[in-house]
Amino acid sequence: MATIPTLGAERTPGHTVSRAATRELLGRATYDLLVIGGGILGTATAWTAAQAGLKVAMVDAGDFAGATSSASSKLVHGGLRYLQTGAVKLVAENHKERRALATDVAPHLVNPLTFFVPVYKGGPHSAPKLGAGVFLYSALSAFRDGMGRVSTAAHAAQQVPALRTENLRSVAVYGDHQMNDARMAVMTVRAAVEAGAVVLNHAEVTGLRFTRGRVTGAELKDRLDGAEFGVDARLVLNATGPWVDHLRKLEDAGSAPSIRLSKGAHVVVKRRSPWRAALTIPIDKYRVSFAIPWEDHVLLGTTDEEYTGDPLDVRATEADVDQILSEAGHAIRDEHLRREDITYSFAGLRVLPGGPGDTAAAKRETVVTEGRGGMLSVAGGKWTTYRHIGRVVLEKLKHAPGVGLAEDVSPIPPTVPLPGIGAPNAVAHRLLIDREPGSRMDPLIARHLASHYGTLSFDLARLIAEDPALGEPVHPDGPDVWAQVAYAADSEWAYTVDDVLRRRTTMTVRGLDTPEVRERVAAFLAGRGKA
Repeated sequence: MATIPTLGAERTPGHTVSRAATRELLGRATYDLLVIGGGILGTATAWTAAQAGLKVAMVDAGDFAGATSSASSKLVHGGLRYLQTGAVKLVAENHKERRALATDVAPHLVNPLTFFVPVYKGGPHSAPKLGAGVFLYSALSAFRDGMGRVSTAAHAAQQVPALRTENLRSVAVYGDHQMNDARMAVMTVRAAVEAGAVVLNHAEVTGLRFTRGRVTGAELKDRLDGAEFGVDARLVLNATGPWVDHLRKLEDAGSAPSIRLSKGAHVVVKRRSPWRAALTIPIDKYRVSFAIPWEDHVLLGTTDEEYTGDPLDVRATEADVDQILSEAGHAIRDEHLRREDITYSFAGLRVLPGGPGDTAAAKRETVVTEGRGGMLSVAGGKWTTYRHIGRVVLEKLKHAPGVGLAEDVSPIPPTVPLPGIGAPNAVAHRLLIDREPGSRMDPLIARHLASHYGTLSFDLARLIAEDPALGEPVHPDGPDVWAQVAYAADSEWAYTVDDVLRRRTTMTVRGLDTPEVRERVAAFLAGRGKA
């Protein structure tokens, strides 16, 4: 393994300011909006509100997208299974947002992917039914990803050699997209900051500030150095996901529970053969499981069961792993589902509206409520429609009584790209040809950088040109390089080893966050003045 690079005190263009300077900035002004929570909902709202000209602050007790927002199925999709409930309008809206992300907002982060739905003898769905479903699904996206159809078992086995072919009659075929959710979150935070927002992660809310009974800010504690500070705001948005009711209790100790939680677990396994398509595996008439090629591995899942424990304790249990492997085995051969090939397992919590019934059947809707002290709380949502959700929440903020934000909100463009927008193939080509004489970059590393940073990859290439040691892999079995660690620390608000390995790189997913790697990354961060 390569030695730890040391890049002195230099910083990349647009580097993040120090935590002390950010705390001072947060504490010296009154913001139009304080967003508490830096997951899907918080980052979407902060980005949208900053685009609209509001003075925005956003804080998170952990890392940005540190919980459920980086524990998704990594899909940007219309929601094929929603057609079973007759939600045709919802699917059409999802497709519209999916296409916007894939073509105008983040084509460098959102990738097209073909899906097969295997039809087995005695299975829960027939080929004609699935064929009609995927045709309608593709029609709702104006056939921009091709026409949903039924194909042969032989074609599917050629594209996915791991597919179980015994009693396989045919496959339904449709198109969707996938992304790296943690990278999407970081790029959205960066977009919010470029639009004027001030952000700080690892900053825990310890109390709320009140003025004449109205919530007008928050007291905070920096979890990294213990410093205490506060933020004043005309309006506070509670976007804390599974912790939304905890914050509502700080506003009103008598507030009733407003949500319930559903756990979704996933397993990542090594890929033993080419996967040119993903599988949507019917489990019964209503549930499906996915097998998705992702980061040179295969992502399996998900589960859906009610969760009543501490959100901090959520994890993929042995029972979850057993269930996921068993359900994947409906369509994948056993030799591709060996436990020794598991590199990572994880779980997240879906935030659902409170009420009775099976969590799998609960509506996946975004709900905005106002508390006794005027704090707005938002819960629910998904990555595919996160831009739309940000706009919906902004409309609620504009009309919050007693605040008067409407007159300060400016119109925003219908589409604003995320930083780094560019075609990954073109970026990778540039990385390979625009090199210093005598230097070279591994094509796999160039492709990896291009598909995770877009044109921001050129910033990393400059770091490597200044210090070639930063071009060395963090682990010899993966494409992540030390320049990514430097960039994460300097430009992407990464302060802890997990910030880097789990959410700024793909090290953890690949099972490469070994004790030695963690020690080296910790030393690197310490050398750059990070925790």
